Amino acid sequence: MADEIINLPNHGRETYAVYYGDRFVLKRPLPYFNDASKKAWLKKQHDTKQKIDDIRKVGNPVYNIPEMIFINDEEYQVLEERALGEPLTRQLYDNLSKRQQFEIINSLGSFLVDMNELKPIGQIQKYKIANDIKFSRLDRFIETKMSNWFTKSEVVQMAKVRDEIGSFEYETRLAWSHGDINAGNVLYDVGNNKLSFIDFAETGYKYIYRDIFAPLQVELDIYKRVYETYYQLHNKNLYVMPSIKNENLREIMKYRILAVVLRRIIKASDDLRRNPASPKSEANNLEKIFFIRRQMQKFEIIEKMFSK
Repeated sequence: MADEIINLPNHGRETYAVYYGDRFVLKRPLPYFNDASKKAWLKKQHDTKQKIDDIRKVGNPVYNIPEMIFINDEEYQVLEERALGEPLTRQLYDNLSKRQQFEIINSLGSFLVDMNELKPIGQIQKYKIANDIKFSRLDRFIETKMSNWFTKSEVVQMAKVRDEIGSFEYETRLAWSHGDINAGNVLYDVGNNKLSFIDFAETGYKYIYRDIFAPLQVELDIYKRVYETYYQLHNKNLYVMPSIKNENLREIMKYRILAVVLRRIIKASDDLRRNPASPKSEANNLEKIFFIRRQMQKFEIIEKMFSK
């Protein structure tokens, strides 16, 4: 297996990748890129390498950050260490032992603290969670498309959630953050019980609760436990975080989770077609409608959960 070469012609939206066994991955820009696109791709790789090198210097042994080994500017090539393991999905997580789950939560909390404290923490400021959601796309779905497939009461329900989250404002801070914590970017290796964090392209200053209550933690239903770990580990001399019992934090949790659900709905709604041109397109519509309804069922569950 060590000498096996696997070609993956579409590794993301910009990259062509070749996996060399289980140790390395060689990446290039997609072959149809022009010179300007290649240069932009190369700049992004250099920026990402710096971000990876910075967090690797922390040297925390409870998680792994695969190394970006070198960048060949002339050939537009990047050689990276390949992350071991598989995406940390709900199915994988649920089949692990309690001890393994505890270690995952500890690793997540440790990584989030290390990222946030890598660079200066911002001062407290007001922030609208609506800034994290593509409201123009959500409005378009509710006002012009939704009635084609959903009942009037469902449209009203969606509009109500949109209006509530649209007006929600809370106190937060800017902190250096990964920016894209999801199952595809967090790999778990059963062999060494360790998480690997990958894809630092979106890393930068983000509002601090975004990564703490990210899609991964919501999907695994571990956001409270990850927050408790974060609360215990963060440097209280640098910045204050509310305890898990704080009422304001409960509201933040509620709306951050709703934001995750809404973003999934928006993404699915973009694929809906009023007049599907083929049986495949019709099947895709049915799949997306079912998915959106399933997500909408979570609205009442979340409301009840945080009204206790």
